[in-house]
Amino acid sequence: MVRISVIYGTGMTNLPILCSDFFNSSLVNLRCETEWGNIPLILISENDFQISFLHRHHSSNDQVTPPHSIEHRGNIYAVASTSPDIIVSINSVGSISSAIRPGNIAITSDIIDFADYSWSFHDIIALHSDRTSLFDSRAVTIISKILDEKQGINVENVVVAQCSGPQFESPAEINALEKLGAEVVNMTLGPESRLISELSIPHVSLVCSSNWAAGRNPRGSEIPINHEEVTNVSSSMENIIIDCINSLVNNYST
Repeated sequence: MVRISVIYGTGMTNLPILCSDFFNSSLVNLRCETEWGNIPLILISENDFQISFLHRHHSSNDQVTPPHSIEHRGNIYAVASTSPDIIVSINSVGSISSAIRPGNIAITSDIIDFADYSWSFHDIIALHSDRTSLFDSRAVTIISKILDEKQGINVENVVVAQCSGPQFESPAEINALEKLGAEVVNMTLGPESRLISELSIPHVSLVCSSNWAAGRNPRGSEIPINHEEVTNVSSSMENIIIDCINSLVNNYST
């Protein structure tokens, strides 16, 4: 049996239901008690696979927890409790590079994360987890074939810049991040990847371009970023995400 854990967010709220329909399998709602709160999980389980889903922006009152207020330790602890063979982070991003247009899905190779707060499960006795190779090469190979087939393009080796949010970045910040090597910007992958690295669980990140980063819209550098449009563009990529998950189910054996 292959066990896959999927972490999703902006614009992907229908993903568990769509996966349930695709796999013709019932959804089971679970709660995981952690030191950092009660975390909701959704599970699909069949004889040869198990898929768990976590909405990273969950809250106790059905509101959307903003990125700077997410308790990532509770989320990753809950995800790890399902004993996954691979964790899939699905992250909405703003595109800096013209090679990654809104509506495209790419595969992350590395992260630039200079956030003031470094997330860890080890705040008393340090654990210096290795982050030389953050993402699982086998999962990357499997997913890259699907993206090439479904999109007609396959964008690998994308460098993500971690930003705190919840505000979108300024054009000057985007220019600075590009000079550092970033191709897209995101508000959640950095903490997730840090915590997953401490648990030594294989990890892959799919970045879904939902908008041009500030100042990078080809139609005009002063065109503002609209959050509702970001959500709608993210939703349009759910079916390709399901194809990627299905490919992992069929090909990611341990």
